[in-house]
Amino acid sequence: MRKLLVLASLISAVLGRKTFEGHQVLRITAANDVQISLLKNLTDHEHLELDFWREPVHESLPVDVRVPSTSLHRVKSFLKNNKIHYKIMIQDLQVLVDKEQQEMMRSRAHQPKSTDDFDYANYHTLDEIYSFIDMLVKENPQLVSKIVIGQSYERRPLNVLKFSTGSNRPGIWIDTGIHSREWITQACGTRFAKMIAASYNRDPALTAILNKFDIFLEIVTNPDGFQFTHTSDRMWRKTRKPNPGSPCDGVDLNRNWDSNFGGPGSSNNPCKENYHGPSAHSESEVKAIVDFVKSHGKLKAFVSIHSYSQFLLYPYGYTRTPCKDRRELHKLARKAIAALKSLYGTRYTYGSIIKVIYQASGGSIDWTYDQGIKYSYTFELRPLQSSLYGFLLPADQIIPTAKETWLALMVIMEHTKNNPY
Repeated sequence: MRKLLVLASLISAVLGRKTFEGHQVLRITAANDVQISLLKNLTDHEHLELDFWREPVHESLPVDVRVPSTSLHRVKSFLKNNKIHYKIMIQDLQVLVDKEQQEMMRSRAHQPKSTDDFDYANYHTLDEIYSFIDMLVKENPQLVSKIVIGQSYERRPLNVLKFSTGSNRPGIWIDTGIHSREWITQACGTRFAKMIAASYNRDPALTAILNKFDIFLEIVTNPDGFQFTHTSDRMWRKTRKPNPGSPCDGVDLNRNWDSNFGGPGSSNNPCKENYHGPSAHSESEVKAIVDFVKSHGKLKAFVSIHSYSQFLLYPYGYTRTPCKDRRELHKLARKAIAALKSLYGTRYTYGSIIKVIYQASGGSIDWTYDQGIKYSYTFELRPLQSSLYGFLLPADQIIPTAKETWLALMVIMEHTKNNPY
């Protein structure tokens, strides 16, 4: 095992991937608003090169931050001097990255000849996921088709799987991987695609849904960023589009929507992880979905899947004013997470974005809800905020995460089918 880990590390160095040797992830617990303000000020010190996995919002939520080895002493001294409690969540990030790479290398020894042979219990590259998509379409020509809704900045196709048993149907949208480093989401999206194809005419509940609705699934919503996480920087979140006049690339696709664009919870600094871009829908990856939603005209549910923290969220993120369907959405969320919990006992928190986590402007489900798509939800998958993995969820949790999340998705889809509007 150690030899394989060393090999994975050497390969990363030879291929020019960013390494995280000596980087620690600290879990910080603020005691009051004063400490939250101090932590917010810390986010502005760009020379420290801090990567906040969970932003400082209020004292009820922990703050997770990746700290490069060169900044560890200064950051820990700052926390100690201000009596802000922290613990080391990840001792050396590169150890987890190497382990993840080693597992992927071992999996690659087996090349699937069908989607039945595909290794759903491991993480996969962009090319491997695209090959899976093509295999699934070829195997299920009466049910599954691939539509290309646009191109990414680097001219990669924005592939969407369409599951359909008829024409002129209302639709349900699911996307995964809008933030590229959230690998558990793309892995679950692949598993969902197989489950849909395999369950039609076998699972009465899903069959009933597909007899009335089309399901659209975009597994890799941010292909440029996802490719970059495999070739260069595992912790990359944004797109890869250059920002004129800035040394920093990329836009946060979940701050680029025309829902209070540029408001609180997004940044106008291209070097920030939540940079909203130059204008609403400026990014081709977002504009493609916007155009699809508008041209389709009959989407009834829109579910965007992220990680991490184990939340099920509904609008709004940009305002504290409750959405008009809050009671129904809250009740449905409670039912969905009860179904999710029934499998392994996994606990989720649910509610509106702004109440459960933070104020965020320019998000996808706020825009889709305001377009009239009532059942607009965001999942934040495993791990729990108290876990020690963050974005590097071990591969042996992929299938359990997909299975439990699927139960919640089925609740949302069935409710959509049974409550036309």
